[in-house]
Amino acid sequence: MATTLPATTPATKPTRGSVMEVFAIFLRLGLTSFGGPLAHLGYFRAEFVSRRRWLSEHSFAELLAITQSLPGPASSQTGYMIGLLRAGLPGALAAWVGFTTPSAVLMLAFAFGHSVFNGRLGTAALHGLQIAAVAIVAQAVLAMRRTLAPDVPRIALAILATVIIFLTPSSVGTLAAIVFGAVIGLVLDTPTDTPQLTFPAPLSRRAALTAAALFFIVLVLSLAIRSNSITPLAIFARFARTGALVFGGGHVVLPLLESSIVAPHWLSQSSFLAGYGAAQALPGPLFSFAAFLGAAVQPNPHPLAFGLIALLAIFLPGLLLATAVLPLWSTVRAHTSIRRAMNGINAAVVGILAAAFIRPVVSSTVHTWIDLGLAIAAFFALVLFKLPPWLVVLTTTALYCITAIPH
Repeated sequence: MATTLPATTPATKPTRGSVMEVFAIFLRLGLTSFGGPLAHLGYFRAEFVSRRRWLSEHSFAELLAITQSLPGPASSQTGYMIGLLRAGLPGALAAWVGFTTPSAVLMLAFAFGHSVFNGRLGTAALHGLQIAAVAIVAQAVLAMRRTLAPDVPRIALAILATVIIFLTPSSVGTLAAIVFGAVIGLVLDTPTDTPQLTFPAPLSRRAALTAAALFFIVLVLSLAIRSNSITPLAIFARFARTGALVFGGGHVVLPLLESSIVAPHWLSQSSFLAGYGAAQALPGPLFSFAAFLGAAVQPNPHPLAFGLIALLAIFLPGLLLATAVLPLWSTVRAHTSIRRAMNGINAAVVGILAAAFIRPVVSSTVHTWIDLGLAIAAFFALVLFKLPPWLVVLTTTALYCITAIPH
């Protein structure tokens, strides 16, 4: 468990958990976390900060700042790090497997021609789940603003980070906002009132450096292999290259995937978009879309094997980076300049999350007055009445189905 305490608070021995505990919780999250990467972070915060108290608000924010600064799928990397802190490397793998398996299985099924959500009721239920995700994300952004941007300078920094996201290309917007936050944090000389985080070392320094070396090996190989033939090695190279070079995760990965799969005519544009639509409708990480693409490329003598290779390849670089960075973070974080930069980065993260809340979470979900009313009601149920997220999700989905389906 990651425990972060103010300097005035006596240190306590971090609590360790079991691998099966981590797997069971993340499997449930993988089955129920609809709404995309930002919504996943809202679910994680509700589960591990508010409910289970595995992490403090500051330590959770620190994990977000780290993963937002790395290439790869931010929500999956955050979950992986939570598992790493709770139960070591086996716990990290259990977290990733649990969270990824449901969506990966469904995407593979879709590639084999099975329609997972058919009919009016299924469509209505999916939209109801997305409306509930709007409220969960709004609650998470509000709570993190109070913690990470508590004063006027940092609120202004968060707003500027939001503007940067909207004014820059999606491929570089997140990284630009992070760099901007770090620079402004140093210039403003913000007080280091954020607790000096001391993540327990989940792995040795040697293990961290080994993971870093493996990341660079995978990156170099993925850049060197440029074959247009559909082979296991070519599949691995294209998806690993995508996973290693995309910042921001989520929807940002789509242009890279399209250029890697559609451009060489491995898959038609219509099939690509159909798989993307299915991925958006399912719970769990959007990077599971890779399982569909690997299984659907043509010609394909081994669709299941190719789908699994693509899935592992696109996640591998980001997970290796997470393994490399987290054990070394407490040492890096000890420097005053780093803490000031992190104050700025944390405020920028609030802006990044706010921008993602506006687009695509709200823009792709709230289309009618009914959508807006249900989202506002769900938000107040979470914030004012403190109802558990699972109850809000079920109630919002049921209410939308009742209003959307004529009797």
